[in-house]
Amino acid sequence: MDWPWLLLAVIVLIALAVPALAGEQVADFAAGLRPPGPGNPLGTDHFGYDLAVRSAAALRISLLVAAVCAVVATVLGLLVGTAAALAGGWVDAVVMRAVDGFNALPHLVVGIVIAAMWRGAPLAIIASIALTHWPAVARVVRAELLAATGAGWIETARLAGASRWFIARHHLLPAVTGQALVAMVMLLPHAVWHESTLSFLGVGFSPDRASLGTLLGQARGDVLTGAWWTLAVPAAALVVTALTFAAAGTRLQRRIEPPAGRVW
Repeated sequence: MDWPWLLLAVIVLIALAVPALAGEQVADFAAGLRPPGPGNPLGTDHFGYDLAVRSAAALRISLLVAAVCAVVATVLGLLVGTAAALAGGWVDAVVMRAVDGFNALPHLVVGIVIAAMWRGAPLAIIASIALTHWPAVARVVRAELLAATGAGWIETARLAGASRWFIARHHLLPAVTGQALVAMVMLLPHAVWHESTLSFLGVGFSPDRASLGTLLGQARGDVLTGAWWTLAVPAAALVVTALTFAAAGTRLQRRIEPPAGRVW
């Protein structure tokens, strides 16, 4: 197993296991802002929560939101890209101009507007991220399908009597599945960053619901008092997670090759 996937498995395991093993935490202001040491290896936050457990719980929420956003954006992009490539002609031109229009919108600004309308609602956060990231997937899927339909082995299969369903199932679907999977994995770090940004700016999750963005937002005031660990721990979790997803996506892209096709 490649190291990015191994590290990613460790990150997911930490996000799931640490909060479950630690149980429910209770705020203890008397224990607030303790530096890393015995009993609290990563210190405590402003409310007295163990920062290791709190960060793991926040990571779990951020990963869940990122995964849902990546799946939704990939499905939308797959549907739009497939429709444009298979329809062709003026339908393809109109759809791709619409995709270009969506892609030209500033993602963060659109995300802030959508999330601010239903502040703290998970569905609004997911919608604000997914609806701004599907155009890239649509363009990749369309390009792969156009390349596949123009290949000689597709025409050979058609002349050999293969049905449209057979060609779509055995040639076109394998041509886009790998790239769509890569696009979904590459969307994950973007989704993690956007969710964290929205929560940091106060239009994402509410402060009582731990996510990496809310922890970073709460740490702004604590850092001024010298409690650097309240910012360093969630920031390190965010950076390591995003870089690991990006590295895993790159490795996956290198492994996937265009299908050679089969002549029937």
